[in-house]
Amino acid sequence: MFATMSVVGVRREPVSRRERPAKPALSRRGIVDTAVRIMRAEGLEKVTMRRLAQELDTGPASLYVYVANTAELHAAVLDALLGEVDLTGREGGKGGKDWRGQLRAVMTSYTLVLFEHPQLARSALVARPSGENYLRLVERILDLLSRSGAGREQVAWGVDKLLQDATATAAEQATREHDPHSEGDWSVAVGALHAVDETTHPAISAHIPHLVSGTAEDRMRWSFDVLVNGITGTPVPGQAD
Repeated sequence: MFATMSVVGVRREPVSRRERPAKPALSRRGIVDTAVRIMRAEGLEKVTMRRLAQELDTGPASLYVYVANTAELHAAVLDALLGEVDLTGREGGKGGKDWRGQLRAVMTSYTLVLFEHPQLARSALVARPSGENYLRLVERILDLLSRSGAGREQVAWGVDKLLQDATATAAEQATREHDPHSEGDWSVAVGALHAVDETTHPAISAHIPHLVSGTAEDRMRWSFDVLVNGITGTPVPGQAD
């Protein structure tokens, strides 16, 4: 009797037939986080839908519910990294009153974030991020640039020029730093400039060695000032005087 009650009264723990734990549910955030991890470890060229599907143990078709294509995926990766940009502009100094210094600090931080990822910097030339980090960056640049007193049209168009120049600078400099062949290519280009005949290329001869002078930092600072001075001092076509 007691034996019978023991068998009937004790419930067995159910045993799953799966040989591994259940997979976490897919989400856009999880997909992007995984893409960023792959990029940091293996490079942007490895961030494909097929590679992601393999990493997440799912089929590529499942990912298209959350990300339309590889271009959108790369844009989302870019937006995730934009969260590393220092928007405070604290390096600008003067107790937060110097809008130009703060803006320069924000743009420098943006450039350096892209500088760490050459492939992403090149991709950013055509990628169109639309996430919250990108929106915060644009909001901050608009706010700082508007303190110059320039018109709204100039400020709005100026954001595009500032981001475009910083992105191109990061793509060029990062590629030069990370490409083992770039130093040799640069030396060849500089050598060609120095070797020109003054009679056939008088303008080049007159501007050597200034064509290749200055540090990357000095050129970035000068380029920033040129852009800001031009943005704030040049009305957009059709803008009222």
